[in-house]
Formats: sequence, C-alpha cells, structure tokens
Amino acid sequence: MLRQVSIILAATVPLVMGTAATAQQAAVQAAAEVQTIKRTPLQRFEVPGTEYETIIGIAEIVPNVNVGRHTHPGPESGYIIQGSFELLVEGEASRMLSAGDSYLIPAGVPHDAITGHDGAKVIATYLIPAGKPLATPVE
Repeated sequence: MLRQVSIILAATVPLVMGTAATAQQAAVQAAAEVQTIKRTPLQRFEVPGTEYETIIGIAEIVPNVNVGRHTHPGPESGYIIQGSFELLVEGEASRMLSAGDSYLIPAGVPHDAITGHDGAKVIATYLIPAGKPLATPVE
C-alpha cells in the first residue's frame, strides 16, 4: 500500500507543481497585458477640400502611469473630462492639467503625460494627413 501511495505522489506532485507554475506565468502575463489607456473612437471624417482627416475620441488613462513619449503627424487638442495629468511637451514647461482644462500640442512635437492617483479621462481631437498613423513612439 505504501508503495502505491509513493507512486501516486510521485506522479501527482509534478502535475500540481506544473499547474502552479503555469498559473503563475499566466498571472504575470495578464498583468503585463493590462492596458494603461482605453481609447474609444467617437468620430472620424475627412476634412473637405484637403488631404486631412479629423479623429475625435475619448482616452481613459489609468492612475499613476507614464503614457510614453510620442508624436502625432498633425495637431492634437484635448479637453480633460475627469482626473488630472502632467503634460510634458518638448520645448515647453511642464504643466498640470485637471478636469475643465484644455490643451493644444503642435504637429510632430514629442510629448508625454503622467497621470496622478485618479487617472484621467480626456476627449481628444487629432487633425492628421489621411492615411498616416495616429501616433508614433519617440525614444
């Protein structure tokens, strides 16, 4: 009987350990995939008589996150609906923005944002050349 229990344990322990390791890896991967920004497109339309398009959307940014330096091929304007963040635009002094504030970032200028403990919700408008990517990361 003791031999049977030993055989069962010898076969079961690696399965349990493997399952625990797999579960831990899945949890780590899920945490890494948590999105820091949820983007909801509201409207996209061509600007008549030009080669530009306008994109309007809402960005919900989680608390205590650095969005990451990036550029847009056209100007970005925005209005903070909720929360706050520090706006870092290259060549300008950083500034704190909170609900009710608006901003304008010129085309092609690297910028970043760092949210506070409440995160932020922003409605943003982009004017970009048709067919160009909305944003490009900057190192």
